[in-house]
Parts: sequence; structure tokens; C-alpha cells
Amino acid sequence: MARGPYAKTAEVRRRVLEACVNAFAKTGFYGATMKDIAKRAGISHTGLLHHFPKKEDLLLGVLELRDERGTRFLEEAKVLGPEADPLDTLNGMIAVIVDNELQPGLMELHAVVSGEATSPDHPAHGYYAERYRNLRRFYADTFARLDTPIDPETLATMTIALINGLQAQWLFDRDSVRLEATIRAFLKSVVPALGDR
Repeated sequence: MARGPYAKTAEVRRRVLEACVNAFAKTGFYGATMKDIAKRAGISHTGLLHHFPKKEDLLLGVLELRDERGTRFLEEAKVLGPEADPLDTLNGMIAVIVDNELQPGLMELHAVVSGEATSPDHPAHGYYAERYRNLRRFYADTFARLDTPIDPETLATMTIALINGLQAQWLFDRDSVRLEATIRAFLKSVVPALGDR
């Protein structure tokens, strides 16, 4: 465990990134200001610049934090890697989505920033392009190890589109849109064996 100034630096960076999740989720990357983020994090503007010299650094840090949480969750569940049961991997991915639902700022952050990042000039454009390529590959590799009526690459694209669309709908109507149940119903329709898990 880190101690002394390293631990304090890591703690401050984490607090800043948590403040960013909320700021970017509410106003998007362009709407959030460095001064507002510093205030939300409870540090000075100068202190923020010491840890994150540019707003782009903050954005990439927040996106990495989001990915890190999801990966850690899947690793702890032991559902990553070629030796993992593909049905367990799909269940693990559903659990990550449900976990994001319980962390309000993360889903809003994804919806706002991924929409902004469709512009090639956005600082997260490359990140999201690569993320979607990796997600399609991950799902396609998982589906290739199962008996499905749709080719794995197409099914991977459909799955990601469903998840993103459901997350956007859930943000508008959290009481009626059932993320987990809908994703499970879709996946069971193309991977019947998932119904046994």
C-alpha cells in the first residue's frame, strides 16, 4: 500500500477524477471548466493543474477510471481470458452494466461524452473509436465460442448497439426501462444456453 506523498497524490487524483465524472456527465467535456472541477474536488485551481495540466488529461483519466473499474470487476469474477467460460463472460459483462447503473455519474458520462466524441476533433474521438473496436472484438470472440444463429461479428455489433440504446433510454426513464432484464432477454434469444445460468 502506498504511503506518504504518493498515497496523498493518488487520493487527490482519484477525488479529482470522481469530480470530473459528475461535471462531464452534467455539462459534457466542453461545458465543464477546470475551475468548476477544482471546486467540486475541493482543491485549488493551481492544485488541479499540478495533477492534470490540461482538461484533455482529465477526460482521458476519467475514461481510464471507468474502464479500470469494469476490467477489475471482470478480473475479480474470473471471467476474462480464453480459458473463461463464454457464458460466464457474458454474465460478467451484464453485471458490469448493472454495476454502472448503481454509479449514477458513469452512465451519464458515457452518454454525454461518447455523443460529443463522434466529432473527429473531440479529444476522446480516438479513445471511443478504439474502445468500440475492442468491444466488438471482445464480444465477437466470446460469441464465436458459442452456438449462435447470427455470425459473431454482427451479433457483437448488435449487442453493443442494444446496450448503448438501453442505457440512453434508462437515463430518460429509470423507473420503466429494465436494463438487465432486456439485455438478458436479447442474449438468451441468440444464446439459448445462457438461460441455464
